Amino acid sequence: MNKAKLIEVLTDKVNRQAKKDEERISKKITERIIDIMTDTVTDELKHDREVTITGFGTFEAMTRYARGGVNPRNPKERITIPAVKVAKFRTGKNLKDALKTK
Repeated sequence: MNKAKLIEVLTDKVNRQAKKDEERISKKITERIIDIMTDTVTDELKHDREVTITGFGTFEAMTRYARGGVNPRNPKERITIPAVKVAKFRTGKNLKDALKTK
């Protein structure tokens, strides 16, 4: 599922559950919410803080340490791969349970 499809699905689900016209949202608003959420998670990870969505999972920044490697263009040459910060996701209980059922 790509971002456009996610926006469409979320908008449809919210609008189906809306009891009044004032509770309905547009795809534009849904897109802004998704953008703000991803920006917020990214900012928190940049500052080495974790983001936990209870039942869904936890996003956290981890440091992948520097290590040695092999140059793919010249396998006889050794190279140093620098340390880098990467995002890690740990699934929450509800998501784990949902994926276990068939």
